[in-house]
Amino acid sequence: MKRVLTATALIPIVSWVIFLAPYPVFWTVVAAFAVLCYREYTRLVRSSGYEPFAIPGYAIGLLLLAGVSQTLALLPMLTAVAALSLALRNDDLKRALPSAGAFALGVFYVFGAWNSALVLWRVAPGWLFFAVALNWAGDIAAFYVGRAIGKHKLAPVVSPGKSWEGAIASALAAMLFGGVLLHFVEPSFAVWKAIGLAFAGNVAGQLGDLAESALKRGAGVKDSGTMLPGHGGWLDRLDSSLFSMPVVAALLSLLRG
Repeated sequence: MKRVLTATALIPIVSWVIFLAPYPVFWTVVAAFAVLCYREYTRLVRSSGYEPFAIPGYAIGLLLLAGVSQTLALLPMLTAVAALSLALRNDDLKRALPSAGAFALGVFYVFGAWNSALVLWRVAPGWLFFAVALNWAGDIAAFYVGRAIGKHKLAPVVSPGKSWEGAIASALAAMLFGGVLLHFVEPSFAVWKAIGLAFAGNVAGQLGDLAESALKRGAGVKDSGTMLPGHGGWLDRLDSSLFSMPVVAALLSLLRG
């Protein structure tokens, strides 16, 4: 029940921010989501036994979201230099490489994904809504179909509760939902492109969910946080979007030329 109430409260707020909020408010909310997700990511890294170097990660990530062209061009090298330099602080140098890798991964995994949200919003707010709402439609279908007929485990080591039946239902629901939604977002967009984009975004979202589950299992924790009743943390709630937004943004760029 807590899960349903939390989602019921969040969906209209997120919808308002995407469609009606002025850009400064929208950017601030995106930055806040990114910071909250990154905070929980650094806790998972620390629980796994590595140093996440959280403060430099926030700094580089927020530079990415600020969108300064020179910063964007130099960000990969800047992140690599920072990661390897900070890793030298490890007393046990066997942890230097994993710590550097975890730091660099976190910047792009979290802040890079939220930068994709800004990219989609600039194309049209409806495209960002499309990228995140695919996960809402897919999650509902996966939950009910998985409970009713789910027998074949999708990833028993990572997430024992998920089934292939639920995953297929999620993809089909997202394709149907995405095809209908894009008729209103961009009527000129070909139906086959809409369905294909919805499928890719949904599969990416499901992989994002599994990836975050793997991080939690590796860290030995059930949830990434406790701020959202019934969901756990912000990373638990937004893990699918962290994968679906970049994939939709990249494919949209290709399909629109």
